[in-house]
Amino acid sequence: MQASPLAPSVTGFSEPRRHLLRIDPLLLLAALGLIACGIYVVYTATRDDIPGSPNYYLYRQLAYAGMGIVLMLLLTRVDYSRIREWKAGVYGLMIGLILLVYAIGYSARGSKRSIELGFFNLQSSEVGKVLLILALSAFMVDRMRRLGDRETTSRIMLLALVPAILVVGQPDLGSGMVYLAIALTVLFVAGTKWTHFAALGALAVAAVVVVLVAAPAGGVQVLKPYQADRLTAFLHPTDNPKHQGYQINQSLTAIGAGGKTGRGDDATQTKLNFLPEHHTDFVFSVVGEEFGFAGAAIILSLFALLIWRSLRILTMSKNLYGTLVAGGITAMLMFQVFVNVGMTLGIMPITGIPLPLVSYGGSSVITTFLAIGLLQSIHAQAREVAAAKGRDLAL
Repeated sequence: MQASPLAPSVTGFSEPRRHLLRIDPLLLLAALGLIACGIYVVYTATRDDIPGSPNYYLYRQLAYAGMGIVLMLLLTRVDYSRIREWKAGVYGLMIGLILLVYAIGYSARGSKRSIELGFFNLQSSEVGKVLLILALSAFMVDRMRRLGDRETTSRIMLLALVPAILVVGQPDLGSGMVYLAIALTVLFVAGTKWTHFAALGALAVAAVVVVLVAAPAGGVQVLKPYQADRLTAFLHPTDNPKHQGYQINQSLTAIGAGGKTGRGDDATQTKLNFLPEHHTDFVFSVVGEEFGFAGAAIILSLFALLIWRSLRILTMSKNLYGTLVAGGITAMLMFQVFVNVGMTLGIMPITGIPLPLVSYGGSSVITTFLAIGLLQSIHAQAREVAAAKGRDLAL
């Protein structure tokens, strides 16, 4: 008897040629365009950073991009639905990787966020973003019949709060915020009642007041002093321009100096190292200074294409699990882009969130490509189901 075209393969992989033809070309174009732009921006921003080694960061970013693209293409062939069966293991792996940082993590600038693996430093909080999306989506699907229960919302938020608190303690406040954004989006896409979000909003406001006001007044510092300064400095960046407001002021100066087409090799904020973390957190400021409004518009247009295709895949998924996974990935990407670009423009606090595929860093680049690989898997399988039913899914 001939096997059904909808039946999953024994290994969890599908025939490669068929799947490659059914991936989203526009999503792939956006991802490759962003990584190409990111590699070039990292090169121009760092070629003077290490005397005698102008290509130090370039070669590493190229290697990270290559690894990420290979993993993305492999993941497009995986039946993402089968990952749902391993939700407990996926969640446990995420917690284990985060705890492993505390045990054998590499310390740099007062933070212990990554595990040193020779050529590559694994930042567990980055990988944890994708693992959290996969696990939370599976737990949510299992409780869909009790979606209106407060217990369901509480469980999902608790499952996200545990790793969020652990990564904030590393300290990595930005990733902790991304984890919570992912959980809220999974709840929203699943159709959670608005009253639950109102209650969560009230709790969030209360938590902010306790962390930033009540606890410090009582002599308890929940956040590191520099973290609290970063969260509040964007409100008054000129109050202390040499310390808390320095990064924001230098970023605004760099972007403002870029004008319409940028300053190219005359970008003094970047070349003379006035702009801190110019290849990681503030890479968008480098884009603004060196390539001006035109360069920033290209980057943001590619992100708009990436988000649009992610939302499109969310609507065409063959099952609820794929819809929730796509929603979580879309939230992860949107939140990181909004916060990173916002902090360079002085409208968001500085939280150390990288700009996906543009900022330098192996963990961020590879994690983003893994997320895009999952989106491609959802897209390919949705088109496969539609083709089996005699329907054609338009772009």
